[in-house]
Amino acid sequence: MRVFTPSISITQIAYVIALHKTGSFSAAADICSVTQSTLSTMVKKLESQINLPLFDRKTKPIKLTEEGQALINQFTVIHNEFENLIDIVQETNEEFFGTIKIGIIPTLAPFLLPLILPKILKKYPKVDFRIHEITTHEIISRLKLRELDVGVLSLPIKDDALSEKSLFKEDFHVYDTRGNVSSKKKYQISEIDVSRLWLLEESHCLSSQIGQICHLKKKQNLHSNLIFNSGSILSLIELVHINQGITLLPRLATVNSIILNPSFVYQIKNPVPARDIGFVTIKSFLKKRLLTILEKEIMDAVKPLIGNRKRHIVEPFI
Repeated sequence: MRVFTPSISITQIAYVIALHKTGSFSAAADICSVTQSTLSTMVKKLESQINLPLFDRKTKPIKLTEEGQALINQFTVIHNEFENLIDIVQETNEEFFGTIKIGIIPTLAPFLLPLILPKILKKYPKVDFRIHEITTHEIISRLKLRELDVGVLSLPIKDDALSEKSLFKEDFHVYDTRGNVSSKKKYQISEIDVSRLWLLEESHCLSSQIGQICHLKKKQNLHSNLIFNSGSILSLIELVHINQGITLLPRLATVNSIILNPSFVYQIKNPVPARDIGFVTIKSFLKKRLLTILEKEIMDAVKPLIGNRKRHIVEPFI
């Protein structure tokens, strides 16, 4: 009796997963960096090899058939295990090479990346750094889908599926565009004029942290004819300037920034509020050597700027 042993390639499995995620042959082809006809032909060939229809092509977006639903989880496991194998090969090679996909929160990316990218790109030319500036929620979701290797964000996340590692504590500063407020050097949180306070939109963990610092949710004066939900800390700073407002900024945002006026930056009196910046990965993460070099470059760049003040960690809302 002849045994049915279809020949299935890892490439075909990757095409099936991409088509399942996107529901579109053109979008899946873009993800896989092939032509639409190539991807379509390879998926059809796989269906012919196993004698099962995997996709219903009459629907928009394209959906899995019942047979496809029964197989997709195992295809995903095989695909991920193959990626793990590649990671292990890279980790055992003496030379640093490979790809590391990094998600970094928008309140950190514009200030941390210029400190580290020029050096690491030159130092590790065979490592492909793929960086995505996205929110905490998006980072967590994409880590679990294996679309990212590591997230750089504000801790803790408190998710059993993920591992966390603290890197540094970043304190907050008051940024008051009135300048030279009573010639003071430091600010008390209770002295913040809430009616002039500008914050990022609620989806950003930094906004929720500042809300905790100042207990502002009950105090905010909403008698304004402008409500602006900004996702960019740089846009926020510009608006604070225009409106002679006030906000709170993490330490790195106040260092070497051409859009800030140094005379508007004030330290906060003890206890100094801070956020805990660190790595988040899935628990089965294997690219540990690449993560080690990333950690070293971050710490070398940040340590001289952070200082040794005592800090009170303010946790983000997730």
